[in-house]
Amino acid sequence: MANQQIERRRTFAIIAHPDAGKTSLTEKLLLFGGQIQVAGAVKSNKIRKTATSDWMDIEKQRGISVTTSVMEFDYRDYKVNILDTPGHQDFAEDTYRTLTAVDSVIIVVDGAKGVETQTRKLMEVCRMRNTPVIIFVNKMDREAKDPFDLLDELENELVINVRPLTWPIESGPRFRGVYNIYEKKLNLFQPSKQVVTEKVEVDIHTEDLDNHIGSPLAEKLRNELELIEGVYPEFNVGDYLKGELAPVFFGSALNNFGVQELLDCFVEIAPSPRPVQAEERVVMPEEPKFTGFVFKITANIDPNHRSCVAFCKVCSGKFTRNTPYLHVRHNKTMRFSSPTQFMAQRKTTVDEAWAGDIIGLPDNGVFKIGDTLTEGEILHFKGLPSFSPEMFKYIENADPMKTKQLNKGIDQLMDEGVAQLFVNQFNGRKIIGTVGQLQFEVIQYRLENEYNAKCRWEPVSLYKACWIESDDPAELEAFKKRKFQYMAKDREGRDVFLADSNYVLQMAQNDFKHIKFHFTSEF
Repeated sequence: MANQQIERRRTFAIIAHPDAGKTSLTEKLLLFGGQIQVAGAVKSNKIRKTATSDWMDIEKQRGISVTTSVMEFDYRDYKVNILDTPGHQDFAEDTYRTLTAVDSVIIVVDGAKGVETQTRKLMEVCRMRNTPVIIFVNKMDREAKDPFDLLDELENELVINVRPLTWPIESGPRFRGVYNIYEKKLNLFQPSKQVVTEKVEVDIHTEDLDNHIGSPLAEKLRNELELIEGVYPEFNVGDYLKGELAPVFFGSALNNFGVQELLDCFVEIAPSPRPVQAEERVVMPEEPKFTGFVFKITANIDPNHRSCVAFCKVCSGKFTRNTPYLHVRHNKTMRFSSPTQFMAQRKTTVDEAWAGDIIGLPDNGVFKIGDTLTEGEILHFKGLPSFSPEMFKYIENADPMKTKQLNKGIDQLMDEGVAQLFVNQFNGRKIIGTVGQLQFEVIQYRLENEYNAKCRWEPVSLYKACWIESDDPAELEAFKKRKFQYMAKDREGRDVFLADSNYVLQMAQNDFKHIKFHFTSEF
């Protein structure tokens, strides 16, 4: 029974550069899963239904996904869990963490723009973990690059072998559809309709094809397919699962074209939950005992209730409601009476969840990112680092009457891993470090709207924050004395050196040979 449950799970993330059409793709997948009835297609310029997966106001205003949302649906015999990640680069860290909780990835690439920097970075994270990747080339209903050039670009930029499983017939206004190499069917594109397009089984070597798309295009398609068979190796599922080969699909998410082919092939070939590496041992998904880790914390999913939710990925066994589990870091037993699963903003209470599932646990401040829950075994799942921030500002209270609200807000937002808080040991001022400018806006906006607190930012010129440690206590003391104006503590109480320039950092590394400088918090 348990193995069947685990076999039918497919947990994956959709990653892309901003504007490649990731949210549209997520929405169409939910449409096939019967989770939403109408796609948020743009009916007129005045009204735009915001996509189901973006729930924070600031996301709706700016049309970007800022927090990773989790959605699940059933499709055929499979249970699919999608993690929609923020494409905006200021939130890259959130995306890196999300990738620790998935078994495979779909990368969305804009057919006109090809591979962009953000996509390259995320692909590196997939490579580090040998995560299997499927590529969806989107926006074929607009003018796009030549498909062969696109394939070369994908191979070079993402450093992975590719194999097209569908092939486009022209692009832009001339776009006629795609030929499904995997199923040997022709799918014709009709842009005006909101319905799913027709599929025709054709033998491409007969006149049947010419009748559908006209002789010139039919001839071109035959030649291109022949070229593909000649240039690209047969599609091999084993190579895909090892993360060495990426199947490629073409389509248009906005017009719901080519999405079902992607989904059908995905549920067949994508991996079910895989073993997870803990510090102590490798945890297999089919083990009878429950284990899981928290990879994300989100405050205020429901603006009416000031609650936090910790997202927990189930790594093995079965999670049951109201059962006592061990919170390893606190060494305390906890029960959860209302664990939830998400369909964007609608959440439902669940009684059980299996390996591969993602559950939301109500959190009143007991969880941190990376925490482990087990049935008693002491385990630590690894690989959830905080990266060294690159932008810093002092955060000051703009309304002295609201000090308590401000502090609580900062605490909860830092728990989410939106940014990092350092307290300068010299003057006691709070410094917020982030990966990008947009995070400061998000923090300010959320403090005001969710905690009724006002903050203002003041400039501080810093180059990097690094965590320091040393086996030589005397040298560590000497360093802290000499650099006392630049010493801070993070929320765990660890020593952090705030270097104000690259030169200062290099000098410190040369002068103090026995001090280790770390640029991620995981060491």
